[in-house]
Amino acid sequence: VQLVESGGGLVQAGGSLRLSCAASGIIFSINAMGWYRQAPGKQRELVAGIASNDRTKYADSVKGRFTISRDNAKNTVYLQMNSLKPEDTAVYYCVVGFGLIEPTDFWGQGTQVTVSS
Repeated sequence: VQLVESGGGLVQAGGSLRLSCAASGIIFSINAMGWYRQAPGKQRELVAGIASNDRTKYADSVKGRFTISRDNAKNTVYLQMNSLKPEDTAVYYCVVGFGLIEPTDFWGQGTQVTVSS
């Protein structure tokens, strides 16, 4: 499985970004898709996950600000990030997998999101 991420960058606090991740390869058995992030000096954390039935899960810190969605016809997962805060600054990783809603099996290369204050 190959994952190609796009959409990261630099944004001011309060701004928005949309991350995209297109999956290719042997993906017929993939269930969950999602995004993790890792900030300097911090552990990697699940930001949002989405199941094949569109059930979603979010980290408490992003609830109400971030929205995850998927387009199964395009094998693509999106993360719409609104009201960004400096503490959202991290490398964001697209992940897909065989689990129900928290993917862990295949990881993208990561895309940097930087939120300035």
